[in-house]
Amino acid sequence: MMQDAFSRCHPILNFFYFLVVMGITMFMQHPVFLALSFVAAIFYAVWLEGWRKVLRMNLLFTLPGLLITSLLNPMFNHYGVTPLLYIESSGNWVTLEALIYGMVLGCVLFIIILWFSCYNQVMTSDKFIYLFGRIIPALSLMLAMALRFVPHFTNQMKVIRNGQKCVGMDVSNGSLLSRIRHGLNMISILVTWALENAIETADSMKSRGYGLHGRTAFSIYHFDQRDRRLGAAMLLLTALVLYGCSRGAAFAQYNPRILLAGFVVMGYTPAKSCSIGLACVTFAGFGVFAFLPLLLDVAEEASMKRSRRYTGKDMETTYRQIYEELDRGGQTF
Repeated sequence: MMQDAFSRCHPILNFFYFLVVMGITMFMQHPVFLALSFVAAIFYAVWLEGWRKVLRMNLLFTLPGLLITSLLNPMFNHYGVTPLLYIESSGNWVTLEALIYGMVLGCVLFIIILWFSCYNQVMTSDKFIYLFGRIIPALSLMLAMALRFVPHFTNQMKVIRNGQKCVGMDVSNGSLLSRIRHGLNMISILVTWALENAIETADSMKSRGYGLHGRTAFSIYHFDQRDRRLGAAMLLLTALVLYGCSRGAAFAQYNPRILLAGFVVMGYTPAKSCSIGLACVTFAGFGVFAFLPLLLDVAEEASMKRSRRYTGKDMETTYRQIYEELDRGGQTF
């Protein structure tokens, strides 16, 4: 996992960032908010995981789900005032509003999956337990174990399959029945390993006094001056976005007619709408908030390059002084 600048911030800032950005993406279904959230999620996921992994995940899983959601909604929901296609078998119209809203729902699902991929990279299990271990100790432990369940078991399955390949008992070897038997054997090995791992984890926790009264926990996280400045900026941007949304900047309606705050759609404007200036400020505030991790990374990279450049100049000056002193000493001698 790549440790970027935002991942090294305090866990409460990491959790607050993902809570706000995913909450706005899910509940404020305005196209501008979705576009900003999508671009920020794509860039941050690429920064953390690389463009190959992000592209493979989106093409294989996310984009098909988006297309299915977009097409299913107008097939079963027929609200709207702009008909596009008449289906004789069902006697219903496919409307523009239902199609657009299906695309919006698909985009929301697509963007949330991207943000959760970033969340899994930044919010590790130790950070989650640090935040909620004292408030809800049992539930926080269960959630932390559940969040790491799939990647942990996937990695172990790769290890088991590599071992089975070495002895010629992989799911790609032999006849159909042999491949089924080999697959069931690998699943049996994985389940056995999972049970043994659970017993070892329980014994380790018991020996370390988990659940005893007065037990303390070690923590490496400290809320320093950088975290205070970043937290103040995040709170200010969140307050700005929420104020704009409360004044109608995030208003979006898709039934029965498409009405969007800040836009004129087919000659119609929403009754509950704010000024264009406040809408632009709200959109800009959410854009800055969504791109905060990338802005931190870019600022850190620029600072490191500037530090290396100054360090190189200082070393060059120091060596020059040493050579000049040696030359003067040689001439004196």
